[in-house]
Amino acid sequence: MVGSGAEPVVGSGAPPISSLDEVRFDNRFTSALPADPDTVNHRRQVIGACYSRVAPTPAPTPQLLAHSAEMVDLLGFDPDLVSDPRFAAVFAGSTLLDGMDPHAHCYGGHQFGSWAGQLGDGRAIALGEMVDRNGQHQTLQLKGAGPTPYSRTADGLAVLRSSVREFLCSEAMAHLGVPTTRALSLVGTGDFVIRDMLYDGNPAPEPGAVVCRVAPSFVRFGNFEIFASRGDVETLRTLADFVIEADFCHLVGEPAPGRYVQFFDEVVRSTAEMVCEWLRVGFVHGVMNTDNMSILGLTIDYGPYGWIDNYDPDWTPNTTDAAHRRYRFGTQPAVAQWNLMQLANALYPLIGEAEGLQAALDGYVPCFEQKWSAMMARKLGLPGLDTDVDRELATGVLEVLRLVETDMTVFWRRLATVAATGGVDPAERVAPLADAYYRPVEVTDGHRSATSEFIEGYAARLRALGIADEARAEAMNRVNPKYVLRNYLAQLAIDSATEGGPKAIGELLDVMRRPYDEQPDRESYAALRPDWARTRVGCSQLSCSS
Repeated sequence: MVGSGAEPVVGSGAPPISSLDEVRFDNRFTSALPADPDTVNHRRQVIGACYSRVAPTPAPTPQLLAHSAEMVDLLGFDPDLVSDPRFAAVFAGSTLLDGMDPHAHCYGGHQFGSWAGQLGDGRAIALGEMVDRNGQHQTLQLKGAGPTPYSRTADGLAVLRSSVREFLCSEAMAHLGVPTTRALSLVGTGDFVIRDMLYDGNPAPEPGAVVCRVAPSFVRFGNFEIFASRGDVETLRTLADFVIEADFCHLVGEPAPGRYVQFFDEVVRSTAEMVCEWLRVGFVHGVMNTDNMSILGLTIDYGPYGWIDNYDPDWTPNTTDAAHRRYRFGTQPAVAQWNLMQLANALYPLIGEAEGLQAALDGYVPCFEQKWSAMMARKLGLPGLDTDVDRELATGVLEVLRLVETDMTVFWRRLATVAATGGVDPAERVAPLADAYYRPVEVTDGHRSATSEFIEGYAARLRALGIADEARAEAMNRVNPKYVLRNYLAQLAIDSATEGGPKAIGELLDVMRRPYDEQPDRESYAALRPDWARTRVGCSQLSCSS
């Protein structure tokens, strides 16, 4: 079992929970919302209910493979509690604690642009809600703990490779400063699960695992869509009022229907911010269906995600999306807007007129553009994009990234080292960027000239603004990470864990804890993607089973 040496969270002063028997639950979701009256765990259409109660499937031999020390601390657990064998049993779904109320959400969604009807938590089971050390409710949810009424033809289980990816990415994104759900633990089940990784007719047994995900809420756009699609306005209103009271409590005193419009407006803004942060660090979600969109603006459901290595706005990691590339890197802002429109349609029955919803939706583009401009200015070390010159630099840097196969993460870190002072030879000034090229032999004189022209303009602008190189580099390195969870790094950790040990998971987690620091002893984690990873499954290709 591996963990991490995290700094403690500033808490409420309450003593840490030293025994699992001390854990207390305050299950607002299941207390306030209508439940499925059928308590037998069989696949079915669930009508008029927000959730179904269902017990996790016990794991044969649960073993804690990794945990997030930050989340252990946030939830108020004593760090030694993870060594209790019951910890692995609880967070594999084999043991339930007093006060837990395990359940699966009912929701629908648009998948790849088409209405898919009822979906629901097919392999996720929420155990219940705790109050963390900061006084905020946190839902503990197991992913891969067995079938639910929403599993359709699936088994509700998860394999080690997908669970490692989810665990690591949840925590890596948090340390990058990207809004995200979190992960408490990764537990091996001791069982094997049959999966056809690429849906190509070659199923094989793989080690099973369960991730405990943590978030203030796991409500998605699809939770509202399912009731609107069925004309169930009563349940739709009950859900909306609960969500506002639980997570948007400052709107509680607002009269209906205005509070639903204000709620939607806040979702619009938090979604714009989330997607902007994805672009900042080079993250591609891979499957932005409406059932994978959080009403809190959190990144949720880490499946066929990926990080941009060479900058390519048309890249998607999802094999299911290979033909149409709906969810490629560069379309994520537009897809988020489309998804918000579906949420607006779902909320419309509560309001009865479209004007307010349309106004909020129309605010998405200016909100995103404002956040994008501020983000790009920070990445460039500029105070803002207030002039035509600054805006041209922001678009020009992305054009330079596309000239040749250039690593996005390395490029931005090297850009911070470019000298802006006068009297520097142009070839010398642009030299640091060479480290970001995947195939330097393919860099032509034309590429060098275009890059040099941009860099000279960038340096001139920095001089005009009086921005010192050292201060600029420090500021840029606070927003341009050196370390991201590159697909091949996650795959290496998966390979190591599959072959018998979780040590590599812990080491990678530890690197990702300080993504903006130099970490001189860990330079290999910041290296360009190796050639062998260009086409290897798990590095360049991922399915929804990944």
